[in-house]
Amino acid sequence: MGPAAAARGGGRVDAGRVVRQDAVAAVVLAAVAVFLALNVRAQGVQPDAVGWVLLGGAHVPAVWRRRAPLVSFLGVVACAAPYHVMGFNEVAPVPVGLLGLFTVALTGRLWRSAVVCSVIVGLLLVAKFSQGMAEGAQALRISGWIVAVVLCGVYARAHRQYVDSVIERAERAERTREEEARRRVAEERLRVARDLHDLLAHSITLVGVQTSVAAHVLNADPERLDRAAVARALDDIAGTCRAARGELRATLEVLRSSPDEARGPLPGVEGIGELVAAARSSGAGVVAAVEGGVAGVPPAVGAAAYRIVQEALTNAVRHGGPGLGVEVTVRVGEQVLEVSVVDDGCATAGQVPSGGGGFGLVGMRERARSVLGTLEAGPREGGGFAVRAVLPLDGARQAGPGGEAPEQAAGEAPEEAAGGLVLPSRAPAARGPALGEAR
Repeated sequence: MGPAAAARGGGRVDAGRVVRQDAVAAVVLAAVAVFLALNVRAQGVQPDAVGWVLLGGAHVPAVWRRRAPLVSFLGVVACAAPYHVMGFNEVAPVPVGLLGLFTVALTGRLWRSAVVCSVIVGLLLVAKFSQGMAEGAQALRISGWIVAVVLCGVYARAHRQYVDSVIERAERAERTREEEARRRVAEERLRVARDLHDLLAHSITLVGVQTSVAAHVLNADPERLDRAAVARALDDIAGTCRAARGELRATLEVLRSSPDEARGPLPGVEGIGELVAAARSSGAGVVAAVEGGVAGVPPAVGAAAYRIVQEALTNAVRHGGPGLGVEVTVRVGEQVLEVSVVDDGCATAGQVPSGGGGFGLVGMRERARSVLGTLEAGPREGGGFAVRAVLPLDGARQAGPGGEAPEQAAGEAPEEAAGGLVLPSRAPAARGPALGEAR
C-alpha cells in the first residue's frame, strides 16, 4: 500500500479488519471447495478423511493472504500438492490456489510474480507430461489459466500504483497551492503593514510639526499675532489630513476587494513632488531633483522609490533640528534608479538612530528588496543622515506585478532643466521648535 492509499485509509492499516475480511473469504472458499468436491465430476475421486483434512488445511493460510501473501500461498500449495498426488478431486482446491496466486502478483514485485508463475507452471507441466500426452495437453490449458491470473494481478497492481500516484500528485499540488496561498497572504499582510506605516508615520509626523509651528506662532507674540501664518499652518494641517485620509481609504479598499480585482494605481516617482511640498510645509528646507526620464520606470520600482523618499523625509522632519535642510535626488539610468535623501539634521557620525529598531529603516530595506534592490542608511560625517537606494529597473519584472503610476498632482508645475526634471524650490515656511526627539 502506497502513501496515498495509506492516507485514504486514515494513515494506517487496520490489520485486524484485514484478517477478519480474509477469514470470511477463506470460509466462503472452503464452502465452495466442499461443494465442488461433492457435486462436480472431475478427475480424481471424492476425498476421504485425509483428503478433507488436506482440502480444509489448504484454506487456513488464506486467512493471512494479504498480511503475508507469499507465505500464505506456499501454505496453500503445501496442502494442495499432496491432495492432488493422492488423486482426489482436482477442481476443489483450484479457487483458493488461484486467489493466493493473484494476491502474490497483486502485492509483490514483478520479478517475484514471474518466478512464482514459472515454478508453478514448470512443476505442473513436468508432472502431467510424465503421465502422458493427454495429461500434458490438459496441463497446458491449466497453465494458460495460471498465467492469465498472474497477468491480472500484475495489471491490477500497476493500476493501483497509477491511481495512488495520481492521488499523491493531486495531494501534493493541493499542498503546494495552500502553501502558495499562505505565502501570498503573508506577503500581502507585509505590504499592507508597510503601506500603513509609511502613510501614518509620514502624515502624523507632518501634522505634529505643523501643529508645533502653529503653536509657536500663537505663543511668540500674542499682541502682534500673524493671523496669516496661523491660517497657513492650519491649512497645511488640513491638507495633510485630507491626503492621509485619501491614501488610507485607498489602502482599505484594497483590503476589502477580492484578490482577483485589479489594484489601483501605485504612487510613483511623479508623486515625489507632493512629498517635497508636504515636507516644506512643516518648515524643512527641501531641495529635490529628478534626473532622467521617468516615463519608462516600472510602476513597482517607482512605488518603491516613492515610499523610500516618503519614509526618509518623515524621519528627517521628525528627528531634524531647527533649520533642517534636506536634499532629495532621484536619478533614472538605463538599468537602475538611484534614490538619495541626505539631511543636515542632528545625527552625528557614528551615532546610531534611536528609532533604528523600529519599522522605518526595516520597511525601507524591504521596499528595496521587493524589487531586488539595495539600500544603505546611516549618519553622515559631520552630522546629518543619509539614505541611498539602488533599484534595478528590471527587478520589478521579476519581483511581481505592478500597476500604473498616478499622474502628478503637485501644487506647482515642475520646471524642465538640462539633465532632467527639477522640482521647484520654495522658501521654507516659518519653522517651529524642534520636537525634541533624537533620531
